Amino acid sequence: MDKPLFSWFSLDWFSPSTLNSFTWSNPVFLYLIASVPLLFLFRWLVRYRFNQKLPVAVTPKDLHISPLTLIRLFPELLLMLALALILLALARPQKTNEKVEQWTEGIDIMLGLDISQSMQIEDFKPNRLDAAKGVARSFIAGRVQDRIGIVVFSGDAFSLAPLTTDYELLTSYIDEIGFEMIENRGTAIGSALAVITNRMGESDAKSKVCILLSDGDNTAGNIDPITAAELASAYGIKIYTIVVGKEGLVPYGKDFFGRPNMIENTVDETTMRKIAQIGGGEFFRAADNQALGQVFARIDKFEKAEIKETRFKDTSDYYFIYLQWALVLFLFWLLLKSTFVSNVLQD
Repeated sequence: MDKPLFSWFSLDWFSPSTLNSFTWSNPVFLYLIASVPLLFLFRWLVRYRFNQKLPVAVTPKDLHISPLTLIRLFPELLLMLALALILLALARPQKTNEKVEQWTEGIDIMLGLDISQSMQIEDFKPNRLDAAKGVARSFIAGRVQDRIGIVVFSGDAFSLAPLTTDYELLTSYIDEIGFEMIENRGTAIGSALAVITNRMGESDAKSKVCILLSDGDNTAGNIDPITAAELASAYGIKIYTIVVGKEGLVPYGKDFFGRPNMIENTVDETTMRKIAQIGGGEFFRAADNQALGQVFARIDKFEKAEIKETRFKDTSDYYFIYLQWALVLFLFWLLLKSTFVSNVLQD
């Protein structure tokens, strides 16, 4: 919409809030404004020193000061203001409206969580599964525009949540994960990878990632984990594997007196290492809650979507406002030069 013709004719342009809202392209001229009164003082001193003086004889009673005599200073004041406004215009006041558009190419991530009975072992607090669920919640909370899905497995594997950006829904699914979800006992790592590959097979995301967390070997299912990893790799899925658990005596349940039962636990990393190698990802070993959190934090850093941004700058100049004011004051000064207000003996 066009601005009114006389929108410049307002004292609001001289308010501190308006002047502070500007950015100045040539701020050096703002400092020169302070020299305008000094210029006129120098001009008066030169005139006083070198102008021809006309002696006039008057009596003391004729010498008196009237406020009306100050009117002759008004033209000088107008000229000073006009020069100051010209300098203000030369400083080039501007307003810039900057708009930033950001977008990101999201990553598709599938979380594979082992819910076999051995995940009840309490070398993690309160147990391995609950520790894994906790870091999974934090991992999901830190993602932006990435689609995330969940697969759970023990003796069988099934998709708990499809790829989605509804992080609240994913968190609620994680809260509901329990050991009773799958009746078949064992650890079907190959089946889990097959379900993950099936879910991500039609994904057109630039980056597809699988995070597979388990505490044991493949002991169930009818799909070999290595074959399943090769199939996932063929679909461009990067696989990170995490083995949780300590070796040696670990607490598992309680005896009749409420004391922890200690059982012998062994961990074979060979299969999970091989899966990560085939999938072009990394293998991690976590022996406690803190280490597990650090593993997810590292994966979170590795698989960050690239954020792109475009900046638009719309700059408007306002120097013409003050130039118009300077022109009006200068014309008014010229007008007063031809009236009784001017000091004709001096000018």
